[in-house]
Amino acid sequence: MGLFDSVAGGLGQMLGGQQAQGAAGDNPMLQAVLGLMNQNGGLSGLLGKFQQGGLGELVQSWVGTGANLPISAEQIQQVLGSGVLGDMASKLGMQPDQVAGALSQSLPQAVDAMTPTGQVPAEADLAGQVQNLIGGLFR
Repeated sequence: MGLFDSVAGGLGQMLGGQQAQGAAGDNPMLQAVLGLMNQNGGLSGLLGKFQQGGLGELVQSWVGTGANLPISAEQIQQVLGSGVLGDMASKLGMQPDQVAGALSQSLPQAVDAMTPTGQVPAEADLAGQVQNLIGGLFR
């Protein structure tokens, strides 16, 4: 079972069944981000990709407990590539540069929220962290 499935299932339990799973399913950007994590081996794999792209300092700021350093849409494009962004854009009905811009705003915050102790959790623990993050969207 992938991370998205775990999160959607947990969200369904948190919010009371199918209605909650539908709520997560109705958020295409959330689906795209979770899909991106799944494609890259979870959160640690995705962060590793950014580190390999020379953005280790940025990634560490997102994971750490201090302020998050910003990332530009161009840096997102450089690390993920036009193919990945193009696929995401097609699924979201957006342009690739719009997806890169949205990720530049949301990815640092999402990683920060998924790593509240300043460490990347194991995938099983991460599913719980993402559930909490999603739960916050519905308050």
